[in-house]
Amino acid sequence: MTRRFMIAMLGLGLALFLAPKISLAAEDHIAEAIKHTKEAIDHGKQGHASVLVTHAEAALTHAEAGEKAKANPHTAEGIKHLKEAIDHGKQGHADVATTHAEAALEHLQQAK
Repeated sequence: MTRRFMIAMLGLGLALFLAPKISLAAEDHIAEAIKHTKEAIDHGKQGHASVLVTHAEAALTHAEAGEKAKANPHTAEGIKHLKEAIDHGKQGHADVATTHAEAALEHLQQAK
């Protein structure tokens, strides 16, 4: 009985030790995704579709990592819009890509 109790306490302690780090990792990734999405929007408004794509891809990488660490429906929706922004940006449609990046930003900010 004592051995089982000690193993259970060690497991609980390990879980409590790691749990906050998982949450912080998700928040860090979302914050980075927001930063890159804002950069994408700024460049999209200037008509720089290729630079928008670069920042949107970086934002997508961070958003997906944040979603993997801690699932959130707003993050998932932000990811969809980032993918759309990337697709339209690659086609040279800076205005449409910017609209999707702005929608992604709204969702990512709600996920934070």
